[in-house]
Amino acid sequence: MASPQQLPLRDVHLPGAPSLWPLAPGWWLLLAALAALALSLWWWQRRRSRRRREAERVFDEALAAATTPVAQVAAISELLRRAGRRRDRAADTLDGQAWLEFLDRGSKRRDFAEGPGRLLLEGGYRRQVDPAQAAALRELARRRFLQWMGVRA
Repeated sequence: MASPQQLPLRDVHLPGAPSLWPLAPGWWLLLAALAALALSLWWWQRRRSRRRREAERVFDEALAAATTPVAQVAAISELLRRAGRRRDRAADTLDGQAWLEFLDRGSKRRDFAEGPGRLLLEGGYRRQVDPAQAAALRELARRRFLQWMGVRA
């Protein structure tokens, strides 16, 4: 038997640091969840963009088909009533000041009841409408239409 001085004793060896690869199962699950989240955000943004382009196309084509400012005011009124039904089923039955108040609902400004939106009351029935008034109404109505169709203006 060897004496204790002859035995080759070594100091305590600690194991090496764990490697980063391969990843533990929990990290794989986290990466999969993050990838799914990123994919769903991309899909949602793309769908939202497509819906916005479609709503803009509907609005712009309806106004392009209207050749006079009077016809444009009538087309704007029709588009706003269609979009208003998405907010309230009875929106298309409103008329006069009640309709303008409904259009202003949810807005801090009263652009329809007291501003260029008042043209909706009788603008579609006039012989002539000032093109500048029709243009102001078009911008105001386009923002409201896009908002009610579920896309940001």
